[in-house]
Amino acid sequence: MSARYSKHHGLGNDFLIALTDSLPLDAAERAAALCDRHTGIGADGLIFGIEKFDGSVTIHLLNSDGSPAELSGNGLRCFAQAVARARRKPHLELDVSTPAGVRHCSVHATDDPSTVIATVDMGVVCPGPDPDVDDLMAAVGAPVRMVKRWESGDIGNPHVVCEVDDPDEVDLAVAGPAIERHFEGGINAHFVRVSGLNELTARVWERGAGITNACGTGATVAAEVFHQWGLVGPKVVVRMPGGDALVDLSGPVTLTGPATHIADIEVPDA
Repeated sequence: MSARYSKHHGLGNDFLIALTDSLPLDAAERAAALCDRHTGIGADGLIFGIEKFDGSVTIHLLNSDGSPAELSGNGLRCFAQAVARARRKPHLELDVSTPAGVRHCSVHATDDPSTVIATVDMGVVCPGPDPDVDDLMAAVGAPVRMVKRWESGDIGNPHVVCEVDDPDEVDLAVAGPAIERHFEGGINAHFVRVSGLNELTARVWERGAGITNACGTGATVAAEVFHQWGLVGPKVVVRMPGGDALVDLSGPVTLTGPATHIADIEVPDA
């Protein structure tokens, strides 16, 4: 017996995806084993998509360490591409149930058969956990002294957005886990600057995954925070190491960007 997965990435944020009829009991263990970049296939996360007879689809997203995640903007785009490929549809409208609520995805083919452009309904950005600033500074120390200001936000999963002069000067391997540990249940940390008209540049630390090339939910929260600060308009390009995403805050909040199919993989059951 074997299990089939497809691998995709959204701006370098990569996922293994399994379309199945039930969630395996060892889902967390599978995620940790398969996502390991040295002894497994390698990915930032594993998504199980469960399709029912009525056509409804539910996803279960696990970080690379096996811990559960509520939502991923890049993961949703990748998942929607996987469903479109499975259904052999170049374009697809799909409602997906997630732990953060139902999210609508639109998939559109491009000239590259391996890549689609997908738009995801991201829901509402709500206030996130609010730490004592002095306490956080004491806990994290030097790596965040360059932070000019910060704000938290929650879009089904929690984020801290830190405004800095240059995200490249932040030691993510130090600052990221220090901030993550300071919040009960962990948090995603983003170091962001205004880099152009209605344009942000960001670097990402994701709880349960570490440094990643992009974060869709984080890009959305960062755009909302900087918009509330009056530094960008309602349509914002967020530049991350893996590429650019467009966040539209002018109506229902949406995230638009590419999703690319990498490979189909068959893994023998242990």
